[in-house]
Amino acid sequence: MRRLILPVSVFGTVCGCAVLLKNRVTGGPCPSKAKITGKTVVITGANTGIGKETARELAKRGGRIIMGCRDMEKCEAAAREIRGSTLNPHVYAKHIDLASVKSIRSFAEKINREEKRVDVLINNAAVMRCPAGKTEDGFDTQFGVNYLGHFLLTNLLLDKLKDSAPSRVINLSSVVHILGEIDFTDLNWDRKKFDTKKAYCQSKLAIILFTRELARRLEGTGVTVNALHPGVVATDLGRHTGMHQSQLSSTVLSPFFYLLIKSAELGAQPSVYLTVAEELEGVTGCYYDVMTEKEPAPQALDQEVSVRLWDISASMVGLETTVSVPASSEAARTVKHNLPAAADNMTTMTTS
Repeated sequence: MRRLILPVSVFGTVCGCAVLLKNRVTGGPCPSKAKITGKTVVITGANTGIGKETARELAKRGGRIIMGCRDMEKCEAAAREIRGSTLNPHVYAKHIDLASVKSIRSFAEKINREEKRVDVLINNAAVMRCPAGKTEDGFDTQFGVNYLGHFLLTNLLLDKLKDSAPSRVINLSSVVHILGEIDFTDLNWDRKKFDTKKAYCQSKLAIILFTRELARRLEGTGVTVNALHPGVVATDLGRHTGMHQSQLSSTVLSPFFYLLIKSAELGAQPSVYLTVAEELEGVTGCYYDVMTEKEPAPQALDQEVSVRLWDISASMVGLETTVSVPASSEAARTVKHNLPAAADNMTTMTTS
């Protein structure tokens, strides 16, 4: 028995150090214990991965959770599971397809009509490195789902968010935005050879540009908006990257993956932190690498690009709105849009 004491102690020490190192590398759990009782949270892509675990954690904290998903069978099952595990009956499944302007408008109309308030909007849904394809409205799939769909949804829910202020918008981006470039001549990859990696990076850069511009336009409204990189998380999002099929990835590199790649539960912690942290009240227009505020890539700080992207995006999704820009801004102005649907105008708008 005594012979086992040393090996067991060493094994326990190694395991403990591995857990501590993993927590340090991946960011660990959300440090805030704040509750959100009585607050309504809308989360897109909440039936699996980061979105599902975010919904679960916020349900534990007393929130009224609206899970917006494309696959209603999976969404209903996830909602039932979360209600059962958290004993929070206020977890609901609603249909939204971020690849359809019609679906997004329908979802937003229901939320605006049926919900008394929206305290937090978490734009979580995404696709990654998928094959070339178009959304229902003719947008590049990654640009349309990851960015344009959330751009439209957020704008359609702005009045509800303002009425519920102080409220928060949280946009999930990625560290790969540093490789992104906004190609105004061909946002939808209609003419150049499709590159799934570049398309993904463009969509994630667009999210940060949108975050910063929206924060500027919402100055003084009590609505804050921030973007985050959740870290490298083991979810189905990476199914098109090839890593899941790689024997090398699953064997030789598995110890390194354990330390660097988070579970969905850990991957949800940055979203939870930006939702509940009391010290972030009033903080807006920022980018968080996991739970640490950092400056994004230089191309994400270009205000001229962010304004141009906003204007074109509004045109592409047929957004009818008048957005007042703060008078304190150098580019202060009022942008007016009253344009037809994107499918009829996409070529003109993407080449302007």
